[in-house]
Amino acid sequence: VALKSARPRDLTTLGAALALLPELRACLDGVDSPRLAELYVLLAPLPDSQTLLETAIVPSPPALIRDGGVIAEGFDPELDELRAISSDATSYLGELEVRERELTGIPGLKVGYNRVHGYYLEVSKAQSDRVPDRYTRRQTLKAAERYITAELKGFEDKVLSSRERALAREKALYEELLERLGEDLARLQQVSEALAELDALTNLAERAETLEYRMPRLTETPGLDIKRGRHPVVERVQSEPFEPNDCHLDDERRMLIITGPNMGGKSTYMRQVALIVLLAHAGSFVPAEAALIGPIDRIFTRIGAGDDLSRGHSTCMEEMIETANILHNATPASLVLMDEIGRGTSTYDGMALARASALYLARRLRALTLFATHYFELTALAATCDGVANVHLDAVEHGDKIVFLHHVKPGPANRSYGLQVAALAGLPKSVLDDARELLAQLEAGGGPVSAEQPQMSLFEPGSASRPQPAEHPALEQLAALDLDNLTPREALEALYRIKQALDSD
Repeated sequence: VALKSARPRDLTTLGAALALLPELRACLDGVDSPRLAELYVLLAPLPDSQTLLETAIVPSPPALIRDGGVIAEGFDPELDELRAISSDATSYLGELEVRERELTGIPGLKVGYNRVHGYYLEVSKAQSDRVPDRYTRRQTLKAAERYITAELKGFEDKVLSSRERALAREKALYEELLERLGEDLARLQQVSEALAELDALTNLAERAETLEYRMPRLTETPGLDIKRGRHPVVERVQSEPFEPNDCHLDDERRMLIITGPNMGGKSTYMRQVALIVLLAHAGSFVPAEAALIGPIDRIFTRIGAGDDLSRGHSTCMEEMIETANILHNATPASLVLMDEIGRGTSTYDGMALARASALYLARRLRALTLFATHYFELTALAATCDGVANVHLDAVEHGDKIVFLHHVKPGPANRSYGLQVAALAGLPKSVLDDARELLAQLEAGGGPVSAEQPQMSLFEPGSASRPQPAEHPALEQLAALDLDNLTPREALEALYRIKQALDSD
């Protein structure tokens, strides 16, 4: 409305919304809520605008004003008169066709219209010799002739001009309608904002009641205390019951090192904590039995793996860019989710980056952090770094299978169950057997790379003390050459001598 670009169907929707305001206000009348009382006042009806829209626009208008037929009948007498001329055209043309057949004695004569030639009287070629002189030829077809008369021409000018004038009048009325609505623009915007807020609150309330959400408590004390929290999306899409989990972070416990099996629920657990915090700050109830949430300025996440080929960034590069952003911008009031740092590089590089990042978050930034990892070496941080605690997601092996319990327990995990997950994914049995054998060697320290036997250096220690082979005579000859003062012929001769020495070896 403000930009004069509202389409006819926008206005019918606006009119329908204004018509609902009295009923909506009745629902809010007397509600014990300061904010809803304010919305009651803001949703004051606009009877003038509502009446204007109801009387000016047809109930189901075309998409665009240029198509015509938007302004309702009875709204403007001049437009009604112009439309009447066009609507009377059908009856007039029917009467004209009957009359001309009687006057000319041509039973097959008919009246027609097309956009190129306008109205015409059509006669077959077999009967064209019976056409009177007052007919003027307009178009010749293969099997017929088309004519116009002075009477039909005058009617055509009247009808076509009335249609053009009606459409022009309709466009002018539409512009005036937008101008008149614009006079109530401030109140229309006020009502729109109040309706949007009421709509959001109503949906949040319905979800809270239907899904058994609870009201969170926001406190000035740093930390989080979530009891039996749930993931709002996962719990709705999975067939089996969702396993709720607690999360406790405070000034003395600012980082959780989360370990456990693949597919055990580490990412789900971290994300549900972040979503509960986000919902609480948006003014919603949360999927938990109880939630006490301290000040949170931002939520940072480093989750998932993916490259950016368009910028030439590998998976590792993307991971490090996100990590750098977190380490540069997180504060003690930030909630940080770090999932599997260091996956895109070698084992030792990845472990070193993950440990250094965890230490930076725990000691320097002191952000509230959920740090999921498969590097079990990082669980030792809980014993050496203040504010760090270990938790893990539980799983149980049953024969060659694994059952994920999705339950967060204190302490570190001792396995990742990667081979069991690979079996669930359908890897060939021979591959799994080879992997188990190699895993046993690595865990026993007999593999090519283990904690006790680091990756071999390209230049092994002590190699310089080994006896070196004697230099070849050809090398001595080559070293004795004064390359800068040799002529091409002398260089060629020297090359032959060196080759001869090599051949005689």
